[in-house]
Amino acid sequence: MAADRENLTVYFNGEFVPWADAKVHVFTPAVKYGAGVFEGICAYPTENGMSIFRLQEHLARLEYSQRVMRFERIYTADELTGPVIEVVKRNGFQETVHVRPTVYVDGDGEAGALGPIGVCVTAVQKKRPEFTAKGCRVQVSSWQRISDLAMPTRVKAHANYNNSRFAVTQARTDGYDTALLLNAKGHVAEGPAMCFFMVRDGKVVTPSITSSILESITRDTILQLCRDELGMEPVERDIDRSELYAADEAFFCGTAWEVTPITHIDGHALGSGAPGQVSRDLQTAYFDLVEGRVADTRGWHTPV
Repeated sequence: MAADRENLTVYFNGEFVPWADAKVHVFTPAVKYGAGVFEGICAYPTENGMSIFRLQEHLARLEYSQRVMRFERIYTADELTGPVIEVVKRNGFQETVHVRPTVYVDGDGEAGALGPIGVCVTAVQKKRPEFTAKGCRVQVSSWQRISDLAMPTRVKAHANYNNSRFAVTQARTDGYDTALLLNAKGHVAEGPAMCFFMVRDGKVVTPSITSSILESITRDTILQLCRDELGMEPVERDIDRSELYAADEAFFCGTAWEVTPITHIDGHALGSGAPGQVSRDLQTAYFDLVEGRVADTRGWHTPV
């Protein structure tokens, strides 16, 4: 994979440079303390060429993340729109790619997690994993989702993802595909880097945005697709752990995870133990939307 990236171009502190030249020092606060924020954005091939999905919403959240982190210099959505589009364009991608704008604390690290601000935009090919089709097996983690009183859960901060790493590492060690975290109140929060939905008694249910979750842009997309494409009004509320085993079906969503069905939780089969119909219908609606097979009536596509 590393060899495949040698010819890629990266936007790095105002310049477009070869992949190998986009470097920071090991002593920077970004490396030492995880003092950085990022976005994950997908660009998809459509019949009209490459298109970036919900670019402006992602960059607006990145701007918010920087403000919460109190960075000395804020890179606005307007400033980064051009570099993101240009990175996708310059690399000549013809397949789905994962674009990652990153803003981080640079410098020599002597001032702790303070210092000058750096920025970069990378884009790499995104392959769809097998369990997008067949579904995944999930473990409710013994690790608790971080509290918004400890770390800002609405911010895509690098350091936050250590919480996710602990959960997914435990799950894979124990023979599962991934994890599901509970919050400090014992309610369902989210997966490592993806939001959770379940279908119970004919209703689509997801944790509320006050459940120590990221205010996910893909989650918002799914909520709208539930209403507009499936004619189902989703419910946002607390979800207890024991409810999970009564669910008829469930799925994760996120930029990287797209819409991924869940077939088992803690070894309990959901429904028949295969991806459910609502999950499949939403997956189809989502792929049709992001890959440009239906009209973009909401203005969510940015052409490259």
